Amino acid sequence: MCETNRFAAAAALMLVVAMGFGRFAFTGLYPLMVADHQLSLDGGSYAASANYAGYLAGALLAAVATTIGSRKLCAWATATTVVMLGLLGVAMPEWLIIAVRAVAGAASALAMVAASHWLIHDRRHAHGAATLFAGVGLGILVSAEIIAAGHAAALSSRAIWLTLAAAALMVGAIAIAMQRLLDRAAPAAAEPAALHRSEALSSPFGATRLVAVYGLAGFGYIITATYLPLLVRSAMGSIDPVHVWAMFGFGAAPSCFVWHVLHHRCGTRRSLIGNLALQAIGVALPILHSPIAYVASALLVGGTFMGTVTIVMPAARRLAATARVNMLAILTAAYGVGQIVGPLIASNFYGRTGSFDASLAVAAAALALAAGLCLGKDDPRPSMPGGGTAAGTPAEPVRTASPAKLECAAPAE
Repeated sequence: MCETNRFAAAAALMLVVAMGFGRFAFTGLYPLMVADHQLSLDGGSYAASANYAGYLAGALLAAVATTIGSRKLCAWATATTVVMLGLLGVAMPEWLIIAVRAVAGAASALAMVAASHWLIHDRRHAHGAATLFAGVGLGILVSAEIIAAGHAAALSSRAIWLTLAAAALMVGAIAIAMQRLLDRAAPAAAEPAALHRSEALSSPFGATRLVAVYGLAGFGYIITATYLPLLVRSAMGSIDPVHVWAMFGFGAAPSCFVWHVLHHRCGTRRSLIGNLALQAIGVALPILHSPIAYVASALLVGGTFMGTVTIVMPAARRLAATARVNMLAILTAAYGVGQIVGPLIASNFYGRTGSFDASLAVAAAALALAAGLCLGKDDPRPSMPGGGTAAGTPAEPVRTASPAKLECAAPAE
């Protein structure tokens, strides 16, 4: 296996646990928790917003926790996620469930920032970003199918949470062990100062605009990502709505690689415009209230939301070369703000109209606005090691390595 792929796989497993299980399994289990009287519909909206508030807090914590190594933060976030999953398997009042979801959100953000920082900054494997973020979609897919299997076996929502905790414990232990072994086997090399200069020159966005785009993207996708199983529970006949949620993850995992290639070929601006426009269409589709619209929405939104991350995070790394701040954490915080607002607006509109249609329309408009903010001049195309150009895509540092290793780390063209 290529060196980049080994490091990326270890980081991706962190996101399988902290994001796919710890963060998004709640979406699949939300209808079952309501049916089991573990949560009310309004309580679920508060739990979702608390999770996203925790996500914001975790991102801010990651921004200031500069003295703690990324690998250690990954381990803490993974362990916390497993504990929070296990706690939801215990009978508790609704307010405590909301608090647990807040802590789980903080752990998710720490994992996202720390795993990204460990792979892209510490280990200098920016070209592993697609594999890294594919871990979120894989985690959604696996956790959704565990939930569906538990539901088919007539397990309670609490029993399913315990099953998810056990699965997360196994995957998390593997991820922590892989990171430790890889760090011991291949200590990180210093990054040439010239790389920072070249990356800063290749950045197509100012920091403020990129943060605004990413915050709007967080608001735009989150209503679908929170309520999709609830939207389809009476529209799919005998099909378990969790399977539709699994399609969301099924679309997300491979999409990271697709958007990674498009990012290289089309540049940051154009790939983001296409990504956000498709996402807006996917978010709006459930307004049609047809089974095919729900399935298409799951695939379109699932197939674009992690693509947004795959495109934006390398751009953030280039901005960090001149901003001298943790842009990964700042962007994650902006995403978190959007995600907090989304469920609150959805709950408000639902209380007034008994429908999610208005909130989905607002979310689609936010994504369209984000796409509009990406309009501008074509990305600069800095020269790449060994010749050629890349459209707004970070270059890997030049290393003294065998031709096989250099070829393996090269970007897809």
